[in-house]
Amino acid sequence: MSAASRGILSRFRLLSFSCRLEAPYQRSFCALPLVGDSEIETSSRLIEAKPGVMTPSSRRTGAIGVKCGMTALWDKWGARIPITVIWLDDNIVSQVKTVEKEGIFSLQVGAGQKKEKHLTKPEVGHFRAQGVPLKRKLKEFPVTEDALLPVGTQITIRHFIPGQYVDVTGITRGKGFQGGMKRWGFKGMPASHGASLSHRSIGSTGQRDAPGKVFKGKKMPGRMGGKQCTVKNVWIYKIDPVRNLMWVKGQVPGAEGNFVFIKDAVYKKPDISLLPFPTHFIPEGEDTSELEPLTADLGEVDPFMAAD
Repeated sequence: MSAASRGILSRFRLLSFSCRLEAPYQRSFCALPLVGDSEIETSSRLIEAKPGVMTPSSRRTGAIGVKCGMTALWDKWGARIPITVIWLDDNIVSQVKTVEKEGIFSLQVGAGQKKEKHLTKPEVGHFRAQGVPLKRKLKEFPVTEDALLPVGTQITIRHFIPGQYVDVTGITRGKGFQGGMKRWGFKGMPASHGASLSHRSIGSTGQRDAPGKVFKGKKMPGRMGGKQCTVKNVWIYKIDPVRNLMWVKGQVPGAEGNFVFIKDAVYKKPDISLLPFPTHFIPEGEDTSELEPLTADLGEVDPFMAAD
């Protein structure tokens, strides 16, 4: 290589190096965002804990509950109602996400208590950065802008009202490896007429040379349960504000002691004029230990009375 060529290459390297130094986007080993000095803006959103007016497009936050078990109650007309008891264990807002910073409006809710030694260092740092107590379970609920709540706001059982419908999400009980009859409800093979050692078999799994394969998604024996499941339109029969308990009709996924996530029903929407929005705020001076349980309104017509 000639001296002239080497001189041209050296000048080109110096020119490219100087261009990199003058670039508007600079980043060192720190936690600052990758933006120029002219693009850094300090925007803060004021979020207040005060009642508001709910609109048909509003979306409230949900809550985290603990499944306590099942029982049965009899209403004032004598009808037996299968009941699942759910406990809201100290729900508070642990983080607020906005469009300006995270690109979405949502609230992170924490429930329960946990010792620092049982948490990872990133988890402990997250709670300390938000200034909230250490929580056992976290769940993020998308909300609308008018339903935002400040960090530290309590979500009590009075966030819901008796008589409304909710959607409950949880992890189903694990059943292990099960056959087609139990897992999918197949009929099975004949009990006699020449059937041998195949009474609980699923039968044929495909066709002949065409297509010559088993289609994806074919229902077969396999691991059953242990998956996330949502039960929709669960009716709230009663709530107890003193103990933060909720009685809902029917079953919800999960075993006793498992966490479940409760939010307003999507299909059977509650009356927005009755719901506390964005949540229920405890009035000053109210003695919560003296509150009575609230039961759903069952009407004044006895369903067991014969029609005229």
